[in-house]
Amino acid sequence: MLIEIRHITTYKYETPARYSIRSLRLTPPSFDGQDVITWNIAAPGFDDHIEHRDGFGNLVQLTAVSGPHEGVTIEASGLVETEDRSGIVRGLTEVAPRRVFLRETDKTTPDKGIRELARSVSNGKVPKDVLDCMHALMRAVSDAVEYEIGATHEHTSAAEALTAGKGVCQDHAHIFISAARVIGIPARYVNGYFLSGTIAPSEAHHAWAEAWIDGLGWVGFDPANGMCPTDRYVRLACGFDAASAAPIRGTQRGGANEALDVKVEVEQQGGQQQQQQ
Repeated sequence: MLIEIRHITTYKYETPARYSIRSLRLTPPSFDGQDVITWNIAAPGFDDHIEHRDGFGNLVQLTAVSGPHEGVTIEASGLVETEDRSGIVRGLTEVAPRRVFLRETDKTTPDKGIRELARSVSNGKVPKDVLDCMHALMRAVSDAVEYEIGATHEHTSAAEALTAGKGVCQDHAHIFISAARVIGIPARYVNGYFLSGTIAPSEAHHAWAEAWIDGLGWVGFDPANGMCPTDRYVRLACGFDAASAAPIRGTQRGGANEALDVKVEVEQQGGQQQQQQ
């Protein structure tokens, strides 16, 4: 499937910023089942950007703006060809050993509720059939947390979202990751794009999880939609949680009362636009 993507992020300030710097994880990788045909990033200072790979293997581009400015607009766009690989992820540049994805973070620290959720699908130990267990966990998270935009915010933890019983794709992914790590299965957070078609609910800019399955490698699980990623998914970056996998991170000097606006369009080439955020 050929998927066209346009991702525009705009920062505006009430007072001018004197300097700003941002790290961009906005370039999707090519790997088995995902081939980036064209990709372009337009941002102030991007002509002189510095590029490197972070500890998770994500391509990171650093860009800076010097001098007074009242805002910054960053646009990433391109065409990606995808194939359905049943969620199996192979051919990526892997930097970190998989055991580091057992590490807890503020957003994925388990509480009693998450530990009980993990025990409900594993009896408190690593199961013999990890793949079946992760599918059961995906269904359990989906059943436990209703998809509701606005019910949580970017700082909501997995434990808080599970207690509330409401959240969005970020929360579903955090809960899945936290519970998988309780069981002893390495799991990581993934952000990217999703061409929804008739499947709902979802967002064009989407998040899901990947778990390590011996014999298969990393396999994606999307509790928000109750399925493994298909050719409708475009993988962007991964990390311990949403913070470490964020498409854009940065800071500035000055620039009081920052306002953020994000628009994402995902469209099948030759077809109707499926999502706009």
